[in-house]
Amino acid sequence: MLFALLLRHAVRAGDLAVIDADGRTHRFGNGGKPRAVIRLHDRRLHTQLFLNPWLKIGEAYTDGTLTCEDGTTIYDLIDLGFANQAGLDSYPWLAALNRLHKALRRLNQYNPVGRAQENVHHHYDLSRRLFELFLDPSLQYSCAYFEHPGQPLAEAQRAKMRHISAKLRLQPGQLVLDIGSGWGGLALHIASVAEVEVLGVTLSTEQLAAARERAQKAGLANRVRFELIDYRLLEQRFDRIVSIGMFEHVGVRHYPEFFGKIAALLKPDGVALLHSIGRRDGPGFTNPWIRKYIFPGGYSPALSEVLPPVEGSGLAVTDIEILRLHYAETLKAWRKNVYANRDEIRALYDDRFLRMWEFYLVGSELTFRHGYSMVFQMQLAHDIAAVPLTRDYIGLAEKEQAEPKPKLKAAS
Repeated sequence: MLFALLLRHAVRAGDLAVIDADGRTHRFGNGGKPRAVIRLHDRRLHTQLFLNPWLKIGEAYTDGTLTCEDGTTIYDLIDLGFANQAGLDSYPWLAALNRLHKALRRLNQYNPVGRAQENVHHHYDLSRRLFELFLDPSLQYSCAYFEHPGQPLAEAQRAKMRHISAKLRLQPGQLVLDIGSGWGGLALHIASVAEVEVLGVTLSTEQLAAARERAQKAGLANRVRFELIDYRLLEQRFDRIVSIGMFEHVGVRHYPEFFGKIAALLKPDGVALLHSIGRRDGPGFTNPWIRKYIFPGGYSPALSEVLPPVEGSGLAVTDIEILRLHYAETLKAWRKNVYANRDEIRALYDDRFLRMWEFYLVGSELTFRHGYSMVFQMQLAHDIAAVPLTRDYIGLAEKEQAEPKPKLKAAS
């Protein structure tokens, strides 16, 4: 089995048993943890998993031609893979393949106006019911902010919205732009805690319809509106700009365009807040399986790729905060919700989709658990005095938002 050549070189930690398509068992590792037992049901995998493991393991699990046995799960297998990442990356064939992926990354991240909407449609225009089944009630599809261990997901997502709103320094009468507004939860929160007007822009028709519906139900439709438009086509200037979980879809080659547009849309005394997944190990490329099946055109950047175009835009970085394991805990909660609702998700789609979604959530969680990914919040302004000199104001504003207050009325 050709795949065994790679595993003998790479797997030093943990205990991996591979039952090949001919029924033979191959063992790798030092017998410790993590432990995984997998069975291959197609002889073609003996070669395919050697040639392109990062793509083919996900495809085989999704298709059911790779299964986990003896009480182990796909979580155990991916955990074991990350524990042996250095060995895998050092194998000559995979090292060459990684160089090729890196060389092609700008092509894979090409997201002009039309193509960006196609890529968004691929993921975000899935059934709204799917997202309702595994997200929190506010439908926040981005990293939560866990204020203490064991905090319920819904509370952690509300804490995230308070945290972001506090950094925006909202004042009555301001005009706020939410780029990539999702199902509208953050825009509605902002309007509920401050007497401001919010414009949310999205490229997802499914999210647009849901966000408008929620604004009507909340009685905020006169102060919160949502439009199906690419942010690059906007001309109006804003007091505050926020973008949560959208920057991962921009692509490195478009960063100067992104920050240049933020600079053009933000008023001279304005404040912007960018919340994005990032890489802690320097510039790289998107996992081939994630790029093909989950986020076409997507890429999570290293800060070394983000700061130069910020500097080129003329904007000042006024604050950067790194959220480390918060997304791991978020993804864990989403994964548990998927397992709890697997029968309904299976009815919406099928078993193959359920396995695909499980592989996506497990793999994503473990990139954060093993420290390869993090989330950064970057605060930007034209004027370096646009926010206070210390960060004390953030906690004070969060506390103020958390305290019960009379509900604001929609503007007439």
